[in-house]
Amino acid sequence: MTRPAAGHGAPQGEALATWGLWLALLVIIAATYTRLDASELYNVSRDGISGALSRVLVEVNYPISLVAIALVLIALDALPGRWWAIGGPAIALCAVTAWPGVVDDADLDARPVNALPALGVALAAALTAVAVTRTGRGIAPRRPLDRARIAVAVVVALLSLPWLAADLGFYFPEGLFIAERPITGADGTVGPAVHLGHHHGLDGALLAVSALLLSRPRLRSLSAPTTLYVSLMFGYGAVNFGQDYWNEQLQKRDWVEWSIPSALRPGLTLVWLVVVIVTAATAAVLRYEAGLASPSRRDGRLGDGAGRAADR
Repeated sequence: MTRPAAGHGAPQGEALATWGLWLALLVIIAATYTRLDASELYNVSRDGISGALSRVLVEVNYPISLVAIALVLIALDALPGRWWAIGGPAIALCAVTAWPGVVDDADLDARPVNALPALGVALAAALTAVAVTRTGRGIAPRRPLDRARIAVAVVVALLSLPWLAADLGFYFPEGLFIAERPITGADGTVGPAVHLGHHHGLDGALLAVSALLLSRPRLRSLSAPTTLYVSLMFGYGAVNFGQDYWNEQLQKRDWVEWSIPSALRPGLTLVWLVVVIVTAATAAVLRYEAGLASPSRRDGRLGDGAGRAADR
């Protein structure tokens, strides 16, 4: 691999890995929603290929367009300023997802407005491709908290197994987790503890993992806003992951009596206070890591080591 020229910014390896993660999810969703009847899935009404493409488009809106904003910032950090002419509209189009009614959890069929965030995601992917030609496909050097990143990702992946199975179109075997067990809902209807198809808990898990990846590159001018946004991605993803897991694996087993309210949409609620707290804590940890990895800190350690050697 050709080494990028000095000063061009961080390589795009983590960005490419993030794109690959979400692309794999879209392929799985397309295959499962093509194969299964809409009545077996969650809040969709279309069957076959058209139903699958509809659900894929909604997934591109939420949450992929939210991840794409971070990917735009990472790409723009490696590109000349003129690329903001594309990056700015890309961020604005991706942000359309947050407008009320663009994505409705009670109705996950695609609508014409969903084309706008999808266009933003396409522009984000194009910017990553251009940034790759400038800085390469490499990944950032080892970071001080990489072991913690790996540990968190492994735990999240293991706890997400029932949702991964559901995305593939089958129920995870009963035992450590519940999945096909019939549960009576608040409205009196009976259904499996973990419905087939896609879950927002898995979206939360992948948002958190994406944040772990995208917090690794050492950026130049856009380091502060990217760190803040990636921290919000992690906080929002972690809370939605925990909320869905708590309600499906603990509350539905009657291990706990209360459920955690939805955190999908921002609001002046206790659950969103938790999102803010986790976001702030994540940003503080990433700032601490940046301090550990800063050249001045490393030079100071080397100087101290040299001084001790001279004393001996």
